[in-house]
Amino acid sequence: MTVKVSIIGASGYTGGELLRLLANHDKVELLYATSREYAGKPLTLVHPNLRGFFSGMKFSEVNIDKISSDSDLVFVNTPAGVSVNYTPKLLEVGLRIIDLSPDFRLKKTEDYELWYEMKHPKPELLKEAVFGLPELHRKEIASAKLVACPGCNSTAALLSLIPAVKARIIDLDHIAIDVKVGSSEAGRIPTAGTHHPERANVMRPYEASGHRHVAEVEQELSQIAGRELRIAFVPHAVGSVRGALATSHVWLVDSNMDEQDVWKVYAAEYGKEPFVRIVRGKPYQYPDPKHIIGSNFADVGFAVEKRVGRAALMAAIDNLVKGAAGQAIQCMNIMLGFDEKTGLNFPAIRPV
Repeated sequence: MTVKVSIIGASGYTGGELLRLLANHDKVELLYATSREYAGKPLTLVHPNLRGFFSGMKFSEVNIDKISSDSDLVFVNTPAGVSVNYTPKLLEVGLRIIDLSPDFRLKKTEDYELWYEMKHPKPELLKEAVFGLPELHRKEIASAKLVACPGCNSTAALLSLIPAVKARIIDLDHIAIDVKVGSSEAGRIPTAGTHHPERANVMRPYEASGHRHVAEVEQELSQIAGRELRIAFVPHAVGSVRGALATSHVWLVDSNMDEQDVWKVYAAEYGKEPFVRIVRGKPYQYPDPKHIIGSNFADVGFAVEKRVGRAALMAAIDNLVKGAAGQAIQCMNIMLGFDEKTGLNFPAIRPV
């Protein structure tokens, strides 16, 4: 079985990662890769790492009629507020959609007004969309028509916390998350704060009083907890190109818990997950994005400071793979009944 797929928005870093990962997916035929800026120009003009792949394919304009008639599944990879112009039309003709934008991640329309300063034009689709984190919603993803993949910061934060929240081993009223993320999160087009001279050697907090990705974290953890949670969240820009590391600072309900007890909780939750690895033991005692670069793996780990009853719960991902394109393809595999690891089962690059 070969599935015909298209990508709306293929010229950015995430679009390039979708192309890279799909290049060796033996069950997929790529039909269209769109770009307004580069329409009619070869993929390799923007993504030189793809030389020799896709038979000289060129970027195309967005033509919803062509994409709708020829494709089985579409990745929509656009900025906030753009996907909502395409996705409803694609759904109307029966296509399955994997949306990497934030347009359908949140369930409440008031959350979009708060975090994105817009009224959602298609609120009826918010209930239909499935939050695309396989470790939480695998069954729903399998039957979904519209999957909304989470952001990279929220993916790392959620993976660090899900087992602890499910098992109720932490104080749910006091959760603070620190995420450090590489420059590729900011996208291919440089700004005053993201081009290399400004970003290199940086360790800089941003949106420290409220980053929009916390809305996704609160939504999903509140669903697990069965009540509304409020979570502190501070992202930091760092000088690396790739990688995101979430450290969630929490307080244990039982101050007698040690790291072995926490390990049992995480092993019970993630032991059978194909792309989550629990990190323990020296010399690589804690998760580090360096060891997952280029892969779809998430490394999780923890440390318990018994003196104050505190735990640090950590998750490291490649923000462009497990935090974006790889997770989207993992969702596609689930939706289409493929082995979940198809096209993704390879280790990280080392050294980087």
